Amino acid sequence: MAWYDEAVFYHIYPLGLSGAPRQNSYGAPEHRLNAMVPWISHIKEIGCNALYIGPLFESVGHGYETTDYRKLDSRLGTNEDLTAFVAECHRQGIKVVLDGVFNHTGRDFFAFQDLKQNREHSAYKDWYCNVNFWGNTEYNDGFSYENWGGHNLLVKLNQHNPAVRDYICEVIRFWVSEFDIDGIRLDAADVLDFEYMKALRRTANEVKPDFWLMGEVIHGDYTRWVNGDTLHCVTNYTLHKALYSGHNDHNYFEIAHTVKRLYEMGGNRTDGLRLYNFTDNHDVERIYTKLNNKKHFTPVHILLYTLPGVPSVYYGSEFGIEGRKERFSDDSLRPALSLTDYKDAVAENPCTSLIAALGKIRQRTKVLSYGDYKELLLTNRQYAFSRNDNGESAIITVNNDDSDYVMTLPAGNAAEYIGMLTGQRVSVDGGHIAVNVKANSGEIWVPSNGDWTKDTPDKALEEEASKEAAAERHGQTVAKDTAQGAGQSGDAGEAAPKISPNAGHKTHGEEAQWQEAAQGGNHDDMAEETRCGSPTIESVQEEHENKAAGTESGIVSEAEGKAAAGYTTAPGPADGAAVAQEALKKVFEEGKIAGLQEAILAIMEKNGPVTDQMRRDVTENVYHDSLITWVKSFR
Repeated sequence: MAWYDEAVFYHIYPLGLSGAPRQNSYGAPEHRLNAMVPWISHIKEIGCNALYIGPLFESVGHGYETTDYRKLDSRLGTNEDLTAFVAECHRQGIKVVLDGVFNHTGRDFFAFQDLKQNREHSAYKDWYCNVNFWGNTEYNDGFSYENWGGHNLLVKLNQHNPAVRDYICEVIRFWVSEFDIDGIRLDAADVLDFEYMKALRRTANEVKPDFWLMGEVIHGDYTRWVNGDTLHCVTNYTLHKALYSGHNDHNYFEIAHTVKRLYEMGGNRTDGLRLYNFTDNHDVERIYTKLNNKKHFTPVHILLYTLPGVPSVYYGSEFGIEGRKERFSDDSLRPALSLTDYKDAVAENPCTSLIAALGKIRQRTKVLSYGDYKELLLTNRQYAFSRNDNGESAIITVNNDDSDYVMTLPAGNAAEYIGMLTGQRVSVDGGHIAVNVKANSGEIWVPSNGDWTKDTPDKALEEEASKEAAAERHGQTVAKDTAQGAGQSGDAGEAAPKISPNAGHKTHGEEAQWQEAAQGGNHDDMAEETRCGSPTIESVQEEHENKAAGTESGIVSEAEGKAAAGYTTAPGPADGAAVAQEALKKVFEEGKIAGLQEAILAIMEKNGPVTDQMRRDVTENVYHDSLITWVKSFR
């Protein structure tokens, strides 16, 4: 087992995150990399233990037109800054992988400059592919050459030239000795010469134990690149596409077919083909932008963290930010961000809470890294599979429909399973479990006798933790969750932070700024606006349920608080509390519909203009559970 077998990656495009100028003046170093040091703690907090960062080295523009492989880009700082940054990552238990742009160089690279100056007499004329001194380019060099992607700014290296191979291998040795990095992501690996990659792999094996080579490959038979002679891993663009389109089209068959084909490609073994899984990166649109139904953020990421492969999160996407690809620029995909704007995101932004919970689950549930893959249930809108390894098991369930769905699944010999996200417990009956998968959500089920379940949410202790957190946030309310009233067990154990598996989008500071409404005040009196501008789910539900039914807030808060937290009850004999709860639900139903519609429209109006179509979508929705989910999506 190597470190990368259990890695959970965070991906940073540093020139974008730091707000560096688009063009490099090659002036005095600007120490922007040092300003990224606080992000290391954030990376660890959300459950990542590896960082892929790049491009980092001196270039003229976006970073992939390298000028100097041995010098940190002057827009980011100095080599000493990078050494210190990697050391701090290691101190916090985070491995570091850099971008290796070894297919091409920029025009300012020393070898190309010598070629321009000395032409046929240059010692480096064979460093580049298809140099033709009878040709020309738009730069009027008096010669032409092979480029990458049709861009003459990117001059393709002659990878068959032993001098080029030796030079790049020395660059790898330098990066390890100077910066102590743990791996390299090879840019444009799908067009690299295979003998060239074998030389890079030999160097990787030499410089450091478990030094990792991952390649950017878009399409093809991934086993051509991932093997003992070339690379350890490649980017899984096939699954990337399936994850968003399978949800947008309500087509889990696409995702399951993709997984099955890739698993078979690796010989039906998890270690046969390890792929780098992602929902977005610096070259593609943000997942939150791509999803037609934003509530699908939850099942998409549950799959990202539980399917075979190495999961990765692109900086900012854990906050649910958007980014649409533009025709002539990728700047919108690579924005400057300030971590202070998201300082409370893990506690207050459900997208971030979900990612943090999944990261921690992935790290402590080793079967998700090493277990085999077996499909258990598949429809267009529901999907379940298991991961099993050496007696450990996990069952993953996801649902992209707007209604709950009950699954009956084989569960082996365990007596009971527990949901890692919600803490819900279900008994095994006849070798099966029956679980209610919430609309547009999912769960990770493991036998409750495993050591990895010790930190799963426990409802009774979690109520106390929620109360303490509420007091620390100056009185913001939380939905009451009394185990006795709902017939839930309250076994003692260590509590983990509660997250909502039905995560929507909510920005930092939102709950605190709506605390007056949450405490029972009128949210229309709020003076301070937030970027999302939506009140807390609890305050909206309590206000409108009390208007509709005139009941005591404690009863309604208890029932709806569990729904807001994503808790469900496994099928079983009805007791008095359950019957009473169902009766209350029926009494409230009609009155709550209009109130919830009114609340949704009010929230939407605070977020921005409401079109006629948006208004129709709300008023034509007369389904209580769907409206509750809609309210929760504003988190």
